[in-house]
Amino acid sequence: MNLDSLLISRDADLLGVLRPSLEKLAVDIEVCTDFKTGNEMMAKRKFDAVIIDCDDLPRGAELLRALRETQGNSKAVAFAVVNGETTTQDAFQSGANFVLQKPVTPLHAARCLNAALNFMVRERRRYFRHPLDMQLRITLPDNREITATATNLSEGGMAVRLLGKVPKNTQARLRFVLPETNSSLELKGEIAWSDQAGHAGVRFIEVQQSVQYQLEKWLADRLQEEMPMKLQGYVALR
Repeated sequence: MNLDSLLISRDADLLGVLRPSLEKLAVDIEVCTDFKTGNEMMAKRKFDAVIIDCDDLPRGAELLRALRETQGNSKAVAFAVVNGETTTQDAFQSGANFVLQKPVTPLHAARCLNAALNFMVRERRRYFRHPLDMQLRITLPDNREITATATNLSEGGMAVRLLGKVPKNTQARLRFVLPETNSSLELKGEIAWSDQAGHAGVRFIEVQQSVQYQLEKWLADRLQEEMPMKLQGYVALR
């Protein structure tokens, strides 16, 4: 499982420099060449990194600002590529994490991307969802206990199957044992959504620090198993 990046630029030379550097780091690249398509891609797909040609793409600087307003990519690692109009300070103020100055050389690109790689992996780990089939106990506000099955798990929540419907915004205590461990975890969650078929999404809202660490460590180990060898050293908790 490689990392995913989006380049919004119509500069073929820029793509020619960035693609080999990204491939060496096991980062796939999707390319958009205009504002409209780039804006749509940022809105509908999740990326670990977004690279925006701010000055040589019409309304490119506007895209950089819009990135931080998207639901899925607000925390993606953002690279601003500038060419004399947008200053480095402007780029950082607009939400960039890293700035590349044209003409971008292979050496400069490699150094910048290597410096950003840990942040990209951290972003992947933040939204990574591991599929599973895990039993858990849910204690509702009226102290009624129900059994459920978690179908995926992330740092911030889980998808579950329930016998019956639990209303949205219901808060409950969750207890479960992480697969292949003896780690029994207990935390508080809230039903973020549910349907008539018994499927629901749970958002974690109160998690003790020790429980959060165990959860993050378990997920980091699962993510590391899926990552290419060249990225595995970046996956561990930092």
